[in-house]
Amino acid sequence: MVLSAGLLLYRIGDPGLQVWIAHMGGPFWLRRPRAWSIPKGLVEGSEDVLETARREFAEEIGVPAPSGTPIDLGEHRQASGKRVRVFAVEAPAFDVTEVHSNTVRLELPRGSGRFVEVPEVDEARWVSIDAARTMVVAGQVAALDRLAALVVP
Repeated sequence: MVLSAGLLLYRIGDPGLQVWIAHMGGPFWLRRPRAWSIPKGLVEGSEDVLETARREFAEEIGVPAPSGTPIDLGEHRQASGKRVRVFAVEAPAFDVTEVHSNTVRLELPRGSGRFVEVPEVDEARWVSIDAARTMVVAGQVAALDRLAALVVP
């Protein structure tokens, strides 16, 4: 079974609880609903799950993950069957104006023998927890709900 690890940044302020989510890159996700995600990636071998989450955040956003005490939000299953272990870190001062994601190689169209490099993530931003629930892939909503239950009084 495939296991990914993700890092969900959050902040609580005047607009309430906000989370940092990323829009998946490439033509497949261009106009699709629920094309946003918690920055995440595959756990490699015996790699520590939290370290995977921090590494993947840096690869997908282009800056190191902020330090802070992680909150383990548990493991959540996506429709694809992939399991995602999510950690949350409070990061009230985090801000990135431009994402510099790693790229992935895709064959477009499938079977054509033509390959292109596309960014794994093409945008990321702070959004309210309510907006995030409608934007992220459905299997990650439970992680958002768990975060809200733990940090909102």
